[in-house]
Amino acid sequence: MAKKDIAWESLGFDYVRTDKRYVSCFKDGKWDDGSITDDDKIVLNECACVFQYAQTVFEGLKAYTTEDGRTVTFRPDLNADRMIDSEKRLKMPVFSKERFLDAVDRVVKANEEWVPPYGSGATLYIRPYMFGSNPVIGVKPAAEYQFRILTTPVGPYFKGGAKPITVRISDYDRAAPRGTGNIKAGLNYAMSLYAIVDAHENGFAENIYLDPGTRTRIEETGGANIIFIDKDGNLVTPLSNSILPSITRRSIMYVAEKYLDMKVTQREITLKEVEEGNFIECGLCGTAAVISPVGCINDHGKEIRFASGMDEMGPTLKKLYDTLTGIQMGRIEAPEGWIHEIR
Repeated sequence: MAKKDIAWESLGFDYVRTDKRYVSCFKDGKWDDGSITDDDKIVLNECACVFQYAQTVFEGLKAYTTEDGRTVTFRPDLNADRMIDSEKRLKMPVFSKERFLDAVDRVVKANEEWVPPYGSGATLYIRPYMFGSNPVIGVKPAAEYQFRILTTPVGPYFKGGAKPITVRISDYDRAAPRGTGNIKAGLNYAMSLYAIVDAHENGFAENIYLDPGTRTRIEETGGANIIFIDKDGNLVTPLSNSILPSITRRSIMYVAEKYLDMKVTQREITLKEVEEGNFIECGLCGTAAVISPVGCINDHGKEIRFASGMDEMGPTLKKLYDTLTGIQMGRIEAPEGWIHEIR
């Protein structure tokens, strides 16, 4: 299929309206059949539950053009599973895994001209989301919902290469110990907005949040999981019940162990051991950037610098990045079930 005539290499990581989107509505205890539509507008009552009580969850994944010209998505089954967990936690009706995967296929197929060509550095970002849509004034779950998927072509997260960033230790908490930190709810991101704007205004790329109970352990950032490489070249990631189970992080852990023969450990990581220099590389991982290298953590004026430096991504993170993106783009053979072709 011919691609849209746009400057793919010039795309930023911003919303661009595509031709089609998917929508299904829940009413009277059941989901309708769902459909593809041209209409990008949503009309809701002023008292809709999503406006009053933030009853909304979402996912994020991408469609790619592989080296051999196929249009694919990366591990969409895990996005479906995670969205179901989010829906259950906010007392929303489950949109089944089978229907989720079918809806993703349908909306990507309908927008296949918008899937950037191989080698452009761009991808088609896919945003499934659900929200309570009927009027609710008393504090309770909605009775009606919309499940929708929008798509937008996005450029590479980094222009000119993945340069190491400086992040800071935040004074704020990202999530309560038994709260909603382990699901992808809009409310988690709303609470991080003040902190991220303040971080940017003070010259930092992101915030690292500590555990809210003791404020001694590393958890994650406002929009990404954290990974470390220790002095022995092992991959170490934080363990916490309030960390979002990143699909990218789980994929990196598998790639590290099965493709690169690295030892992989998921455990509690204290800020103290990071300060003591136990790790030589650090990265933030997620759908948008895959891996964003961290060169320095600022802890209230005290700088914690990693041996990998501020000039380029460290060598071990670079191997992980190249291997995972190679799998996504079809240059490296993928584990069974990781690459889903849109037919």
